[in-house]
Amino acid sequence: MNLTLEVIVVPVSDVDVAKEFYAEKLGFNVDLDTQLSKERRVVQLTPPGSGCSITLLSQGNQMEPGMLKGVQLCVGDLEAARAQLADRGIDVSEIQVIEYGAEAPRPYREGDSLDMAGFVFFQDPDGNAWSVQQMPGRN
Repeated sequence: MNLTLEVIVVPVSDVDVAKEFYAEKLGFNVDLDTQLSKERRVVQLTPPGSGCSITLLSQGNQMEPGMLKGVQLCVGDLEAARAQLADRGIDVSEIQVIEYGAEAPRPYREGDSLDMAGFVFFQDPDGNAWSVQQMPGRN
């Protein structure tokens, strides 16, 4: 039996603000935007090239907005991805390197290998925390 991860719920306070951030700034594709009831709207978006989507919910959340931490996107070129995020107006961290056995990430130094070890970090308007990791073989 295959168990595929297809959707992650992102708790937000304002679906319109979150939709604009994920669609316009991050470039996620809007798959669904529907009003389920007077109080409940669901917006599903998918990062380009991903098999997993996110769903933005403001009502009926199991978590408070901003409580989602540690969701990770993967790219083949972290330096290019960081530049693109910054160009789109996202407050993205400098590149960090996480080394085996280290207690905390350290700043990137020229010549460091970023494959599997390089990360940048950002938050959405509600404070949900994301990371971007360089992985070999990604586009």
